[in-house]
Amino acid sequence: MAIYLGGEITEQVQKTKLDDLTPREIVFELDKYVVGQANAKRAVAVALRNRIRRQKLPTEIAQDVLPKNILMIGSTGVGKTEIARRLARIANSPFIKIEASKFTEVGYVGRDVESMVRELTEVAVEMTKHAAFEEVSKRAEENVEEKILDILLPASSANSSDFYENDNSIDLTLKPQSNRTREKLREQLRRGELDDRLIEIESQDRSNSTIDFIGGQGIEEMGVNFRDMFGNLFPSKTVRRKIKISEAKTFLLREEQEKLVDMEQINRSAIEKTESVGIIFLDEIDKIAGREAGGNPDVSREGVQRDLLPIIEGTTVNTRYGMVNTEHILFIAAGAFHVSKPSDLIPELQGRFPIRVELEALTLDDFKRILTQPKNSLIKQYQALLNTEGIQLNFTENAITTLAEMTVNINSNTEDIGARRLHTLLEKLLEEISFEGSELENKDQTLDSEYVLEKLDGLVKDQNLRQYIL
Repeated sequence: MAIYLGGEITEQVQKTKLDDLTPREIVFELDKYVVGQANAKRAVAVALRNRIRRQKLPTEIAQDVLPKNILMIGSTGVGKTEIARRLARIANSPFIKIEASKFTEVGYVGRDVESMVRELTEVAVEMTKHAAFEEVSKRAEENVEEKILDILLPASSANSSDFYENDNSIDLTLKPQSNRTREKLREQLRRGELDDRLIEIESQDRSNSTIDFIGGQGIEEMGVNFRDMFGNLFPSKTVRRKIKISEAKTFLLREEQEKLVDMEQINRSAIEKTESVGIIFLDEIDKIAGREAGGNPDVSREGVQRDLLPIIEGTTVNTRYGMVNTEHILFIAAGAFHVSKPSDLIPELQGRFPIRVELEALTLDDFKRILTQPKNSLIKQYQALLNTEGIQLNFTENAITTLAEMTVNINSNTEDIGARRLHTLLEKLLEEISFEGSELENKDQTLDSEYVLEKLDGLVKDQNLRQYIL
């Protein structure tokens, strides 16, 4: 039987697409989802393009070309995380977002910095596995169909079918009745007429045989799979289930896909993907900025920075799929730096983030564009949600302007949380329409500035309540 290796076709198509993307085109793609922040977009676009250029270099040169890590400076809600996340989707790269404040210094109970590399590897394995499953899905679906037909028909019919097929002296027109029945069942199965019929299937027991250990440098969250360690000492147990054919299709499809792919090859490809195109977004790095003087017995911020240093500089981390080298992983750090400043980071860590980008505060025009311009804008999301119940939701230009003005007003007088303020205001604005939903007699709802002022003006004027608006 042929062995289907995972992700080769998909990766080839993705590689061709990425090769054609110039930094200008990458910025254009980011513009579809993030408003403004041209400097940050240019920085990440150049970083992504340099990765593509590096892949075209000879091996001896490519090994020495390290990614230029980026430090984003800007208040919350201005688009730092979204830029990094969209960049990873464009590049089809493994991506994780993690808060730097979650880590603890070596010797203390808690998460150590190597756990983020293990999490990134898990993401890469899932991505590679999904791509491999997509490649063999057609073949797997055919196998599932044959399996279900074998269950629906008695085994003796299949044996008689083999007898006739192997005998060349018998005319094909004299096929047994079971073959015609099988084809008739196949047609009904494809039309979905048998989806509610119950069948009994055999499957492998997927109960968890992994034990997670807590504590110890580099051990937590790795776990130990005893079946992998001792092999035949823990043989797979077969479980019989009686389920509908519609559910059996999904259940058996996963098993067939796993049989058709080489999991060892998937793991190797995932590790290579992690090392060459992985992206780690370190949020709230300003929370660990600062240097302590004196012997503080608590977990020190400087200690966490020193633990981060070798990971960002390049080291080898042990994961359950193998050793992962972090030299060419792109790190994008971000923080508001309201209390501290980038120079409060230890000099060694500052040197690992050579590109610094300051994101600008959002203006009135930015908020208006955020409401309408991106592909996934909030207004488009609410329109799609309410459209499922036949409600046509429309906003006038005046309504959008009023919403943007209120957002700027509240952000300037309370905590500035950027575009996240729009979520609160829109939810409050559409609360009544969302509550009544399909019960509304008038399915065509057009909101103007008067409606916005009627619903939200009280929030802006009430000084005490405004302190608690998120």
